[in-house]
Amino acid sequence: MSVKTIENNHLYWDGCDTVALAQKYGTPLYVLSENAILQRTQELHRDFLDKYDNVRVAFASKAFNTVAMCQLIAREGLSLDVVSGGELYTAMKAGFPGEHIEFNGNNKSQAELEMAVAYGVGRIIVDGLTEVERLVEICRRLQKTAKILFRITPEITVDTHDFISTGQKDSKFGIPLNPEILFPQIQAAIALPEIEFYGLHFHIGSQLSDNSTHLAAAKVALSLVNEIKERYDFTIKELNYGGGFGVEYVEGDVRQPYGYFLEPLMALTEAYCGEHGLLRPNIVIEPGRSLVAEAGISLHTIGEIKTLPGLRTYAAIDGGMTDNIRPGLYQADYTGLVANKAAEKRTESVTISGKACESTDILMKDLPVPPLSAGDIFATFTTGAYGYSMASNYNKLPIPAVVLVKDGQDQLIVARQSYEQMIQNERFLEEWR
Repeated sequence: MSVKTIENNHLYWDGCDTVALAQKYGTPLYVLSENAILQRTQELHRDFLDKYDNVRVAFASKAFNTVAMCQLIAREGLSLDVVSGGELYTAMKAGFPGEHIEFNGNNKSQAELEMAVAYGVGRIIVDGLTEVERLVEICRRLQKTAKILFRITPEITVDTHDFISTGQKDSKFGIPLNPEILFPQIQAAIALPEIEFYGLHFHIGSQLSDNSTHLAAAKVALSLVNEIKERYDFTIKELNYGGGFGVEYVEGDVRQPYGYFLEPLMALTEAYCGEHGLLRPNIVIEPGRSLVAEAGISLHTIGEIKTLPGLRTYAAIDGGMTDNIRPGLYQADYTGLVANKAAEKRTESVTISGKACESTDILMKDLPVPPLSAGDIFATFTTGAYGYSMASNYNKLPIPAVVLVKDGQDQLIVARQSYEQMIQNERFLEEWR
C-alpha cells in the first residue's frame, strides 16, 4: 500500500492533505506515516521474527528518537538500540522496558554507563578498551551485572559514502581483530562475575543494497565464535549483525526487501554452526533508516525565487540544512514536489535552496517543477530518518514540529521549538567583581 496519493492537485500523505497540514501546523514540518512504519515492522515480523527462533530486531533509534516513536516500537514488539544518555532518557520517559534496550556507542561517558546499568538495559555493546573496567566498578557499586557484547571491526569495505561506512579496519568504531587486543578483552569478560559476556556485534555501514558485505562480515564473526569456543570452551549466546539496509531516496536507488539480506544471513549462520558443532546464537539486527526514512516527508514554504539568467533559478525554502543536514554533510540526494501543485506539468527547472547562511545549503539541484510562486508548499520525500534527529539551531532557526498521520488523521508528536525554548539555557552577562 502506498501512502502517497494525489487528489485535487494536492499531495496527500497517509490520507492527509499535506497543504492542510502545513496550514494547521506551520512549516517547516516533518510528517510521518504510521502505516508506512507498520508496513516495515510487519515485513520484519513475517520475514524474520516469526520465521526463525531466537531472533530479535532492535530499532536503531538514532534515525528517529522521540517518546512517541519509542512507544510505537514497543507496541510492535521490537527492541530499541540507543547510543547516548539522551536517547536512553527518551526511552525511559516512554516507559520502554530496560531489558529490551541495547546501549551502543564508541565513547560512553561514566554517567551514561551508570544510567544504563541502573535502568537494567538488556545489552551494553562494548566499543572501548576501558569500558569493561568501568562497567565492573559501576556494577560492584550498584550490585548489578551487565550483559555485554563486544563490537568488532570486521575489516569489510562497503560500497557507500565514506562518512557512513563503519566496518573498515581504519574506523573509530569497534574493537580491532588483532588477537593481542581482542582476546584479552574477551578472556577478561568471561571471567568477571560482574559481567555476562553474551557475544559479538558488528555494523558495517549504512544505505547498502548488496548483501555480500553483510555475508562477508558474518563469516568473520562466526569464525570468531568458533575460535572463542576452541580457546575458552565458551559458547557465544548472541550475534548482532547490525543494520544498514538501504532505502530509496531518488529514482535508481535500490531498496531490497529485508529477506534479501536476512535469508542468506540466517542460512549462512545455521550452516556454519551445524558444520562446526556450535549452538546457533541468538541473532539480532538493527534496522533504523529502513524502518522510518520512506515513511517521512518534510514540508516547507517557498519564499524568494531568484533567476540568474543563463545559469539557474533558485527557490528558497523556510528551512534547509538545519532540518536536513544530509545534502550538505555528504552530498545526499533527495527528490520532492510542489504539494499544492502536485498534478501540474513540471515545465521548469529549479534549484531548491535553504535559508541558512551557507553556500552548501542546497537541497536539490535543477529539479523539474511547475511554475512556482512564493507561498507554495514544497514536499521533500524520504526524510523520516536523520531529519529531525540531526536538526540543529544553526542561525538560531527553531527545530520543526513533527506530525504523525494515519488513515486521514493527524496528531502532533513533537511541538515546534519556540524562540524562548531555544535560548532557555542562556544567561545574561554579569559584571565582573
